[in-house]
Amino acid sequence: MVARVLVQDTKAAKILTLISFNGKSHFSMFEVLLKALAKRGHQVTVVGFFPLKDPIPNYTDISVEGSLPEVVNNMTVDFFRGLGPFNAVMILYKLHVEMCSIVMDHPNVQKLIRSDEKFDLIITQIFSPDCFLGFSHRFNAPVISLTTSVAVPWGNDRIGNPDHPAYIPNCILPYTQYMSFSQRLVNTVLTQVLKLAQYYYSDLTIDELTRKHLGPDVPPLSELKKNTSLILVNSHFTINIPRPAVPAFVEVGGMHIKSGGKLPDDLKAYLDEAKDGVIYFSLGSMIRSETLPREKVQAFIDTFAKLPQKVLWKIDNITGLPHNVRTSKWLPQYEVLCHPNVRAFITHGGQFGTQEGVHAGVPMIGIPLGFDQVLNIMNYVTKGVAVELDYESISEETVSNALSKVLYDPSYRRNAKQLSELFRDRPQSALDTAVYWTEYVIRYRGAPHLQTAAVEMPLYQYLLLDVIAVLLLCAILFGVALYCGFKIIFKIISDTLRQMRVAKNKVNGKEE
Repeated sequence: MVARVLVQDTKAAKILTLISFNGKSHFSMFEVLLKALAKRGHQVTVVGFFPLKDPIPNYTDISVEGSLPEVVNNMTVDFFRGLGPFNAVMILYKLHVEMCSIVMDHPNVQKLIRSDEKFDLIITQIFSPDCFLGFSHRFNAPVISLTTSVAVPWGNDRIGNPDHPAYIPNCILPYTQYMSFSQRLVNTVLTQVLKLAQYYYSDLTIDELTRKHLGPDVPPLSELKKNTSLILVNSHFTINIPRPAVPAFVEVGGMHIKSGGKLPDDLKAYLDEAKDGVIYFSLGSMIRSETLPREKVQAFIDTFAKLPQKVLWKIDNITGLPHNVRTSKWLPQYEVLCHPNVRAFITHGGQFGTQEGVHAGVPMIGIPLGFDQVLNIMNYVTKGVAVELDYESISEETVSNALSKVLYDPSYRRNAKQLSELFRDRPQSALDTAVYWTEYVIRYRGAPHLQTAAVEMPLYQYLLLDVIAVLLLCAILFGVALYCGFKIIFKIISDTLRQMRVAKNKVNGKEE
């Protein structure tokens, strides 16, 4: 049971939130926080792609809807599979710079820039280039940033948060905190490469874009980042790795999860009648399951046809289904997962969906397709709540084997229930935690005291390279001194022994 702790009252503030990524699932994390802040009396203004369909008090949309296509149920499996982890990040950098340019050029955003508005807080997103940090300079307001995944390497440096590559794996690598030498080598190099790529590939471009729209006096992004008072991160130590963190790094994993939703009557009846249980299958809000190759779809269909359980599948335009499979283009996922008859969740391993699965205590079968999904599924496999199903090896046999494990091995359900308890057991809910720290930053007009001195340190100081160099020099000098000392002592002893031999020979009537 989560103990709900009331946050203290804060004078109503004006909050500007700017979102450049057009992914609906990512916005869900922002939306729940922004609505909570509006409910507490703060005036919330949101620049984004998803204006509220049902407006609420204190919440104002500056809509850029339609300027970019929504990333909702319109991506193919092949697109994800073809990227590769490093290429995916680099493409994301490039696309995000283009997105930023389009949003900044939007008439509604231009109107905001030219306005006389005043704000007490700016909220942005750390996903790729944070192109809206310049607004903190424009409106002279502190910054909070949200990360919708686990912490990304280029976010930690803003607040001096440690990201030691010996035991903190990069978010796009499928490593645990217990890495071999080769894994630590790859992890170290990739983490630094991504930080450098972020700076040289996108930040410098964003600097030009920011100065174009906000004026030539705007500091570079590398300086603006240091003014970040707080980072709210969509992770939690129970499902991700435990890691050291500065006070400005606050985990709010699962904040988007909202309880109390109701299932449509027909769907509830379908789940209620499933006496042998239900398998729920979804590849998330972005990927269309119908873009799976036909042979892989058929492998699932053939497997499902032999099961006593019912199957609820988020997929569209599919034929040849057995009688126990029901499909839909869209489903209320969390409400489905919370139904007591759901026995297994087949997922691509996205951060939001797997958190919902954990919260509901449902064992998972993970089919990671890219980005952080491999890391997410590996985490759950090591905790005994999931089985990984390799995409390339999908067949009737592998699907059947994976389902048999999570359906009939009681340890998976037992572990899932235990992990759910751990994930839920907090002094405050994730949302209350986020609201408290957001209002904390508002109360003190920023919170640089939550950062460490590492924010201002050059890399050589942070890595103690200067200290190591001095110690190494001292060790070398000591070694040289020791060598010279021994050499002198050896020469003295050698000369003394020689003189003794000469003297002895003279006594015996011999010459040297």
